[in-house]
Parts: sequence; structure tokens; C-alpha cells
Amino acid sequence: MNEVSKYIFPGLVAFIATVLLTLSALKIFPRIGLMDKPHKYGLNRAPIPYAGGVIFYIVFLVVAGFFLDWSVQIVGVVLGALILLVVNLIDDIKGLSPWPRLMAQGLAALCVVLSGVRVDHVTNPLGGAIDLSGLQVSFGVGDHLVAISLVSLFVTIFWILAMVNTMNWLDGLNGLPSGVTAIAALTIFALAVRPNFHAIDQTQTAILAISVAGMAFAFWLFDFAPAKILMGDTGSMFFGYMLAVLAILSGGKIATAFLVMGLPLVDFVWVIGRRILEGKSPFRGDLRHFHHRLVSAGLSERKSLFVIYGVCAAFGVTALFLGSAQKLVAVIVLGVMVAGIGGWLAWQGRRG
Repeated sequence: MNEVSKYIFPGLVAFIATVLLTLSALKIFPRIGLMDKPHKYGLNRAPIPYAGGVIFYIVFLVVAGFFLDWSVQIVGVVLGALILLVVNLIDDIKGLSPWPRLMAQGLAALCVVLSGVRVDHVTNPLGGAIDLSGLQVSFGVGDHLVAISLVSLFVTIFWILAMVNTMNWLDGLNGLPSGVTAIAALTIFALAVRPNFHAIDQTQTAILAISVAGMAFAFWLFDFAPAKILMGDTGSMFFGYMLAVLAILSGGKIATAFLVMGLPLVDFVWVIGRRILEGKSPFRGDLRHFHHRLVSAGLSERKSLFVIYGVCAAFGVTALFLGSAQKLVAVIVLGVMVAGIGGWLAWQGRRG
């Protein structure tokens, strides 16, 4: 297998498999009751096939089975994704309170950490790296001794939970999670195949990243407004989970992933803070996310989508060519820009 096909072929397989399975789901899901409930959200339309995350997990298994070297790490990632799939599928069908879902997310993240996929250090923008390997605890698993840093454990689980919920909350406009995931996964892929840049082999990361991008783009063709199928929590959380894992597998490129996902992550933090200050549960949904406010300000859904796509793509491309200190400056610029847009949206809201 030559260098090009080593990466492109898995991406094409993921893309084609997702298209074929989605076409099948459009016929099968209505028969087995996997449909959304528009009346629950006050929408006056016919139900749409739901739970597209089932498709992503199947394609993920195909890619892992044919193109990845199975290791403890891959097993941990597959198992964590399965936990998210099962719990979120139950939630999509019957509905669950936030706490079982949060527990499932934590358990999935723990599977990842125990398999050896964790953040052991983060780059210091001022030079060097910040070690996260302190406060270690050890325990035996069969004949193996597992040593885990409590600091690394906390940071990794927090990162995965933040990305999972950020992507889930992004699922307020059709085509938004799939489009942003495609951009983020392609950015991580471009970083992974960058020559003479990595001290560790990036083949597995590159194959996974291009495959996730293939899945996301294929599904985007179906869920871009007007949507023919919805991914549901099973899909949005799977994408958030995979992007979080890919950022760690690519050598701890958290800053790069943060820049690509910066706008949604800032919205995630802002929404939680606002709800807490208003005395509301941070888990109680509303229509005051950034993408909702763009629509409320007068932009069409499609224009709102492309505004967010553009911001994510611009910071993703920028992140590929920046050093650590420059990425810190980019994060500050991102924060100022989001604050400026937020101020404009608030002003538009008062005018309306």
C-alpha cells in the first residue's frame, strides 16, 4: 500500500460506507421507530429518521477492523464509543435525565484513560512543557501493573467530556455538527501527516482522522438543511468523543483542536456560566446558543452555518502554521472576536 492510498483509501471507505448505510437507514429507521419527535420541541413538521450515530459506530468498526493495528488503546476507544452509543441510543428512543448520560460519558472517558490514551503533558506557550504526570496511583489488572497520574486523569476526562457536550450542544442547526467535525478532523489529519514534525508515528491517528472526516462529510450531504436524517445524540456525542481522542492521539495537540473548536467551546463555557448565574440547571436546554442567536439576529440557517464553518476553518488552517506562543495569541484573538460578535448579537436582540 503506497503512502497516498494508506490514508486516502480508508477515508473513501468511510465515506462510501456512510453514504450506503445512510441510504439504508432512510428506509429502515422509519420501520423500526428510530424517528425524531418534532412535537417535543414545538416543531410543526413530519418526523425525520434519527440516531445516525448508529451508522458512525458501524463504520468506525469497519475502519478499525480493516485499517488499524488493534492495540489496548484502540480497544479502549472502541469500548468507550460503544458505551456512549448504547446510553445515547436509549436516550434518543426513550429519554434519559442528564445524570445517566453524564455518567456514561465519564465511564467512556475512563475507558480511554485506562487504555493508555491520556494527556501526560501540555505545551507551555512560554517554552517547554507542563508535566501532568504527578500524583500517580498504581493498581494491578491481572498480571499488569497500571500507573495513572491523577492530574492526567482529571485533565483527560475533563477534555473528553467538554468536547462530547460541546458537539452535542452544537446540534441545534442541521448540518452544523457534521460540517464542523469534517473541518476539525481534516485539520488533525493535516497535522498528523505533516512531514518532519512528529516524534512519534502518526499513521493510526491519520487513518482515524481522515475516516472521521469521511463519515462526517458523507452524513453532511444528508443532514444539511433541509435534513433528510438527523444524527441525534448518538451521532453528535460520537463525533465530539472522536475529536477529543484524536487530539490526544496526535501527540497532545489540544491547542490545535481548541482553536478549530474554539467558537463552539467558548459557546459551551458561556452557556454553562449564563445558566448557573440565572439560577438554572446547566443541563437544561434552551435556544440561546451562538448558532441560535445568529438566526435570531436575522441570518438564515444556511448563512449561520457558513459563518461558523468559516470561523472554524480559518482558525484550523491558522493553527497548522503557528507555534505554541502564537497559538496563545490566536486563542486571545478568538476570544476577543467571539466577544465582539456576541456584543453585536446582543445589540441586534435589543433592537428587535
